[in-house]
Amino acid sequence: MQCFRLPHAALTQMVEGARVLEADSFGPKVFLLPDGNILKLFRRKRLLSSALFRPYSKRFIDNAAQLEKLGIPTLQTLKFHQLETPGMTAVLYRPLPGETLRQIAAKAGFDWQQALPALTLFIRQLHSAGVYFRSLHLGNIVVTPDNQYGLIDVADMRFTRGPLPPHLVKRNLQHFARYIEREKLNESFPMQTLEQSLLPA
Repeated sequence: MQCFRLPHAALTQMVEGARVLEADSFGPKVFLLPDGNILKLFRRKRLLSSALFRPYSKRFIDNAAQLEKLGIPTLQTLKFHQLETPGMTAVLYRPLPGETLRQIAAKAGFDWQQALPALTLFIRQLHSAGVYFRSLHLGNIVVTPDNQYGLIDVADMRFTRGPLPPHLVKRNLQHFARYIEREKLNESFPMQTLEQSLLPA
């Protein structure tokens, strides 16, 4: 995808009236624009890092394209921008319609016993397709209006040529379990059942 320069004045105009979805110590980094698209800012955190040669924004774009090739629903990238601030880039994208599993699970009457089989099937599909998503968790899995499962926030991902080997499946589930613990969902989410279903015997 071609990279376009985005002057500071144009960036300010673009985010006018936008809602900040995410921020860090440097300031806003994800904007929901008035037209429904999302602008995500990427900052290179260290002067010398692999991001110098392949920015996380480029990984984000490439990973979304690879997921699309695999038939896995995800966001649609629209434009790639180089900002005036050194080390900063941005991606404009159309979000994946639907709700995250985190949002769905917070609703009254939700039952993980009913929802777990579909989640298990989806994660198994990812692993079989060679998708190693380090940020795999309930906040990054979206259920679309036609009841398909898809992924968002896809920068931290890599792909293997065949199905994920057992040690990567295990590591991926460890990432997932840490999220469950961090969000204090241990009592409600059946992590042990998920692991038993996905880990090799």
